[in-house]
Amino acid sequence: MGRDFENRKHSIMKTASQKSKLYSKYGKQLYVCAKNGGADPVANGALKLLIDKAKKEQVPGHVIDKALEKASGTGGEDFVTARYEGFGPNGCSVMVDCLTDNYTRTITDVRNCFTKTGFKMGAPGAVSHLFDHLAIFQFPGNESETILETLMEAEVDVTEVEAEEGRITVFAPAAEYSKTKQALLAAFPEIVFETEQVTFLPQGRVEVSPDDVPMFDKFINMLNDCDDVQEIFHNAILPE
Repeated sequence: MGRDFENRKHSIMKTASQKSKLYSKYGKQLYVCAKNGGADPVANGALKLLIDKAKKEQVPGHVIDKALEKASGTGGEDFVTARYEGFGPNGCSVMVDCLTDNYTRTITDVRNCFTKTGFKMGAPGAVSHLFDHLAIFQFPGNESETILETLMEAEVDVTEVEAEEGRITVFAPAAEYSKTKQALLAAFPEIVFETEQVTFLPQGRVEVSPDDVPMFDKFINMLNDCDDVQEIFHNAILPE
């Protein structure tokens, strides 16, 4: 799973416009997280995770501070989560997670991305069962058995621990994120995480033909241009 995880990681090209999109995405996520659970990251574990993730994506401090200050005030936008699922070339699965204050606008924008590229939207739950919601930690090392024993002693519900090419990857249920991180830091204070995130990973993969790649790329780019879209998950294998 470790190598496959590396292959599945997607990156955002940081042009000026894409950075603006990235900052807007995190600003909205931080606002909602702080509004729902409090603007103190010490008391709001989900917020702390999101702040750490934003910083790793090089989101400026003023963007983070502005979102927290806004959430600490009264009123403000009423954002809610929305997930849209569907199918692409060769039956590959796609999940699109959004934050919206206007369902009609959001579903219209997302449906437009599906229909204009030949993708098909499905009913809620159509593909989400094909993904695992996991906490993932990656750091230098080789002793996977030692890491596994440490986490088991800390009563962490570990999904898998892998060692490959001098790097250890720990997979645990998303709900075990904080517990896993605390157990690792307590046992190995010098540990440096190269990856620490909660994400959806597909249980299986579907190959997409070279002829379908341009339309697949268009689909992803169109979604990335939608202001309400926060995350895109798929199980497609794209030819190199």
